[in-house]
Amino acid sequence: MPFIARVTVLLGLLTLAAAAPGRTQWISPDHKVVAQKFLNAALSPPLAGLSWNRLAEMSDTFGPRISGSQALESSIDWIVQQLRSDGFDNVHTEPVQVPRWVRGSESCEMLSPRQKSISLLGLGTSVGTNGQPIEADVLVVRSFDELRQRANDAKGKIVVFNQPFVSYGVSAAYRTSGASEASKAGAVAALVRSVTPFSLYSPHTGVQHYQANVTQIPVACITVEDAELLWRIQQRGSPIRLRLTMSAQNYPPVTSRNVVADITGSTYPEQVVVVSGHIDSWDVGAGAQDDGGPAFSMWQILKIVKTLGLRPRRTLRLILWTCEEFGGIGGEAYFAAHQQNISQNYVLAIESDLGAFHPTGFGITGSPEAFAIVTEIAQLLAPLNASQVLKGGGGEDIGPMGRVGVPTMSPTTLDSTYFWFHHTNADTMTAILPENMDMLSASLGVMAYTVADLKDRLPKN
Repeated sequence: MPFIARVTVLLGLLTLAAAAPGRTQWISPDHKVVAQKFLNAALSPPLAGLSWNRLAEMSDTFGPRISGSQALESSIDWIVQQLRSDGFDNVHTEPVQVPRWVRGSESCEMLSPRQKSISLLGLGTSVGTNGQPIEADVLVVRSFDELRQRANDAKGKIVVFNQPFVSYGVSAAYRTSGASEASKAGAVAALVRSVTPFSLYSPHTGVQHYQANVTQIPVACITVEDAELLWRIQQRGSPIRLRLTMSAQNYPPVTSRNVVADITGSTYPEQVVVVSGHIDSWDVGAGAQDDGGPAFSMWQILKIVKTLGLRPRRTLRLILWTCEEFGGIGGEAYFAAHQQNISQNYVLAIESDLGAFHPTGFGITGSPEAFAIVTEIAQLLAPLNASQVLKGGGGEDIGPMGRVGVPTMSPTTLDSTYFWFHHTNADTMTAILPENMDMLSASLGVMAYTVADLKDRLPKN
């Protein structure tokens, strides 16, 4: 079914749902009417497709937005200008000290048992090879346990981790800690199988962390295909030798910025509902799915509210975080600057950071009372098949708010292909659909606006 036809059907269903008899404890008839108007605006011209076009313009103009780069700061300048043109309240930036890591040139070649180029991407914060290639034999392992068992075999070698993909949470440990674990065993460098369930010969970058008192060795990710190739060769008993060159460097921290914009509440302006995503990306691709699409979908929520002339009881605040990719640094800085106010006045914090796909509902970390209220509000999204509410939700940057009792939320989506593109050169505008961004704005917008407009505030954790 064409997208416009799907929208027409969905809006018709929503009209029927809004007209259905019966009242609930938290949702008023006005909220049902507003939900219908909100979805109509989100999924119809001229607002439909706007967030995708804005993201395309920014990413095409400035490119990927790694922390510490001029591309990120130029993108922030552009965003601020656009937000002011939209007429939002309190548009401003807040400074954040962020790391600056520069990839530089990098290459890897298998020298034996045959010559072959190995595609790779250095991992964030990795050191380089000190201006000279590292040429060494290879030890391939499938787990940290296997590395510990074969520690004597790792000395002086390049350790390759060919860990199977279990889940992002489990498998990413090899990316974040692989270099340190290999270094403890005496390795001279580490290569890590990309953290993805599916590969078309694409290496996936990401941040890694050196442990204290461990020699810092170069580390990069390689493709699933090459990790398995090296594993098979080793299993046959053939020695493997690689030449690795990386010019990556870490520089002193620089100043970046979080971006803030509001629609000020009509009755309780001091109380805040946050919608957010992060602006920064890695230095490959365009950062479209991670996290441009979700972040711009959050921006679109305020655009829709402004266009409809709505003003909720509480302030609706957009925060576009900087430096999420290096460990939620933007979120921690915002929390440190506003901790007391967050603890007292922040009602709900939403972060979208798993790509822009068709929404299915919400995950929330909060009290049983908050869960029940959100579940009731989510029924306004039943016509979009986006009314499911699960326990457990949040994000890297809003995590600090959850520590002081603020309920935290994230969308659930049909995101089965997200990690195919995650942190790769393929994370471009081609990987993201305008209608999915519109649907994400619609579902999260109805949720955020309704929570902001409730007669009584959402209970704290």
